[in-house]
Amino acid sequence: MKDYQSGGALERAAMKAGMHRETARRYVAAQTGPEALKQPHTWRTRGDPLKDIWPETERWLEASPEVEAKALFEHLLAAHPGRVDGKALRTFQRRVAEWLRRHGPPKEVFFAQRHAPAECIQTDWTNANELVVTIAGAACPHLLCHSVLPYSNWEWAIPCRSESAHSLRSGLQASLWALGGVPRFSQTDQSSTATHQLKRGESRRGFNVDYVSLCAHLGLEPRTIGVACPNQNGDVEAAQGVLKRRLKNQLILRQSRDFASAMAYAEFVAGVCRGANTLRAPKLAEERALLRALPPTRFPESEEVTVRVSSYSTARVRDCAYSLPARFIGAFVQAQLNEDTVRFLYRREEVASYPRSTGREPRIDYRHVIASLVQKPGAFARYLYREELFPRPVFRHAYDRLHALDERTASARYLRLLQLAAEFGEDGVADRLGALLREGAPPLADVIEIQLRQPVSPPPAALAVFTPELASYDALLAEVAT
Repeated sequence: MKDYQSGGALERAAMKAGMHRETARRYVAAQTGPEALKQPHTWRTRGDPLKDIWPETERWLEASPEVEAKALFEHLLAAHPGRVDGKALRTFQRRVAEWLRRHGPPKEVFFAQRHAPAECIQTDWTNANELVVTIAGAACPHLLCHSVLPYSNWEWAIPCRSESAHSLRSGLQASLWALGGVPRFSQTDQSSTATHQLKRGESRRGFNVDYVSLCAHLGLEPRTIGVACPNQNGDVEAAQGVLKRRLKNQLILRQSRDFASAMAYAEFVAGVCRGANTLRAPKLAEERALLRALPPTRFPESEEVTVRVSSYSTARVRDCAYSLPARFIGAFVQAQLNEDTVRFLYRREEVASYPRSTGREPRIDYRHVIASLVQKPGAFARYLYREELFPRPVFRHAYDRLHALDERTASARYLRLLQLAAEFGEDGVADRLGALLREGAPPLADVIEIQLRQPVSPPPAALAVFTPELASYDALLAEVAT
């Protein structure tokens, strides 16, 4: 405009402005710039694909504004086939969002909180099966018991089997001992029996005795959040996804998801937490300066109950049956439970130990009952825990082969195999059973017993390697030459 008004040619002024001369002529005629001439785009360049269903859509939104746009669109497509193009979903979602902003109800507002140092530790569990971790080649379904300090975002986690009081004891105490002190509050949600007494139909839930005792021992004040309000535990909830992403990345860098033992995997998780916590050192230093001292000892992480061994040679712990040696039938024994194992003790001496049962799956050791079963082979066919008496797949295959050969004698013959396994060792019997099954021979106990009783010939003695001394040959040749 300045160049043209000072006497320059319109074409030259348009070229300097980087526009077509006709565009420049329009601006000169209007004596204004493009912003003043620009008009809002209020006209349609194509037909409205939603005009046939939009009135009904508005009625639905007025009655139920919480309905999701995609679900409502699919409902209208099914109710009015042919009236709208299924490709208009994105247009429908945008228009619904715009309608809700103009006419919908107000959304819930979340208020950022100011956290004080050393005030609170939040604890929760998260499913970690997505990490696809294996222990010695076997699948390892597990959770992570995860604790976070909201002020500094310091965190700690341990792998666990379930959302239980035992995993809470182990996880919370592992976090506090790694932290080196105790904050004021322990905060959890209200959805777990590990911390609360859950009663159907009651909205108010109190802390259970075990959790109150744990907090009292550690010097923590138990605190909870509202029912169905996970946002109130937002720090630990948000940190769970971040922690699992860190673990995934470290597993990729490790180039293996398999660990030699559960302890090795727990140490791996602890290492990832240590690495993440180094980034939080400044605020963590503020918290540690205000933490209270740890108690002299940990709260017992195992639980002991007294149970009686029944005439079935089993004891029930947490509604799960565990077998014990038959000589303890009628006796009272102490069962020590922790997150992973159940140990049975009689007068402080261990008499049996098992991995902790998942759900109500029984744990039966055939060695405890085989002597009586051999005397009563007819009881095997309908024995309540019969499936637990197949310690390996090869034993099940052997029983099926014996059953196919002679149904009447199959139980007695199979029990003799278990008796041999108890006497000579399960590995040796399993190896010989596999060899007989591969050869197509019947897996008879008499054949295997003969093989097991054969003396094992000692390995041939290793002979020392002869290394000639060449110097002596040189001396002998020198004597011959003289």
